[in-house]
Amino acid sequence: MHQAPERIAATRSRPAAYLALTKPRIVELLLITTVPTQVVAARGLPSLWLILWTVLGGSLAAGGANAINMFIDRDIDQLMERTKGRPLVTGEISPGAGLGFAIALEVAAFALLWGAVNLLSAVLATSACLFYVFVYSLWLKRTSASNIVIGGAAGAVPVLVGWASVTNRLDWAPLVLFAIIFYWTPPHFWALAIKYRDDYAAADVPMLPVVAGLRTTAARILIYTVLLYGLTLLFSPVADMGNLYLGSAVVLGAVYVWLAVRLFREPSTKLAMGMFSWSITYITLLFGAMALDQLVQGG
Repeated sequence: MHQAPERIAATRSRPAAYLALTKPRIVELLLITTVPTQVVAARGLPSLWLILWTVLGGSLAAGGANAINMFIDRDIDQLMERTKGRPLVTGEISPGAGLGFAIALEVAAFALLWGAVNLLSAVLATSACLFYVFVYSLWLKRTSASNIVIGGAAGAVPVLVGWASVTNRLDWAPLVLFAIIFYWTPPHFWALAIKYRDDYAAADVPMLPVVAGLRTTAARILIYTVLLYGLTLLFSPVADMGNLYLGSAVVLGAVYVWLAVRLFREPSTKLAMGMFSWSITYITLLFGAMALDQLVQGG
């Protein structure tokens, strides 16, 4: 059930409204990938201070990008049931105040990462924000069914930030990690978009389930899931991972592909939402196994 905007505006405090601008659940998902990447890059547990500053800087950068996205999308957010309770739609926060808050977060993120981590991490985090805002939000989201495919690259940058925070450079292992998140994002988001396809249609946003239908969307989900599976297995030799990670990747990926096959055979909102829920569990467990693998080897 969705609360009416007026109800939310009356019960949510101003700090909570500003926090909502950052889409904290999405930020949390990004951090789930960042810290294990740091562990792999360090071949063990890196400095807890380094983890803290990287997580804080990454949270500020992602939160700022999400807030700018809400500023840009406030006109279509009011048309969709899923988003009509957002702070810029309800009037809890003015557009100018929301944009100023978002820019302040980005400036703080760059300064913190540059000062406490390294310049490469700061540049990567800022580039992700710029890509998300200008390529996805301002251009692709309203014009192309490939919006989440290309725009999802922004969500894959935190693994590069995590790797760079430890090594101050990039190589093949973090690039494969980037590809893993890149190919995980479309099936993850398309599954959710199947449920909210009427919302997107009402707002004239060309998400794949709206313009291509359930069968085509399910086929694309299956293709991307199989490619994702291959990349997670490729990561094992590229990053010299142990059996704990490889075994986890084999089992978790097999479950993901099986769910994608089920959805392809019988496209439905129920199966799509089951796959969406599993996609979050999957990426959490995969990166958790990645970190544990290195901690066990390092120990």
